Amino acid sequence: MGTEGNRGTEDRIRLAGLLRQSSNTVFFGGAGVSTESGIPDFRSEAGLYAAREAYGHPPEVLLSHSLFMRDPELFFRYYKENLIARDALPNDAHKVLAEWEQEGALQAVITQNIDGLHQAAGSRKVLELHGSNWHQYCLGCGKAYPLDFILLQEGIPLCQACGGMVRPDVVLYEEGLDAQVMEASIRAIEEAQVLIVGGTSLAVYPAAGLLACFKGNALVLINKTPTPADRDADLVIHDSIGKVLRDTAALLASPDSMR
Repeated sequence: MGTEGNRGTEDRIRLAGLLRQSSNTVFFGGAGVSTESGIPDFRSEAGLYAAREAYGHPPEVLLSHSLFMRDPELFFRYYKENLIARDALPNDAHKVLAEWEQEGALQAVITQNIDGLHQAAGSRKVLELHGSNWHQYCLGCGKAYPLDFILLQEGIPLCQACGGMVRPDVVLYEEGLDAQVMEASIRAIEEAQVLIVGGTSLAVYPAAGLLACFKGNALVLINKTPTPADRDADLVIHDSIGKVLRDTAALLASPDSMR
């Protein structure tokens, strides 16, 4: 127990040291960042089982372009019941990253999440690889709608202007990522001196492939479980992303504690 505690403290001190030396730090996060706000990971074993039991398909099918076009009513039922957390609040990870950005210590947040919690915490430079469920648009005329529009609709939401189907502005399985967001994410990672990757198993492509673009000084991986990239990282921490970032922020605020 004592050894694990010492190692945890050493890891935080190392991370704080890397951040102090970096003039360009970028954060790349996944579902694990938001699970600490009470948003379940639909790719987890529990999520897979629940989806099959209640909807007859795994999440990858329920959230696919094919099913959206073939059975939009089923798509929207699953989507509204499982991927929208209207009342979720930012956790320590979101808050610390926003604080670091405001202090000029963090240049960008790249996220695979669609919940908007980074922005809710105060982050401004957020690159949403998979879009945002706070934005919707009509497939017919392109008219934009807020999240509440589809939440208040029964069944399939239809555009008030043209009657077309309104869909979430998120990237479904079988759809490509937004080219401009990808280009901006690649550029941010290429220019970073320190890249912190947190709360992701690095199993979802093409997003996980972005790590190959990093050429900086230190790759830091923070995740509760091992990832395929652990062997390539300069620092690996298997712990809660929120706790690690909050502990590190405290160290940065108290230089004497790092001696």
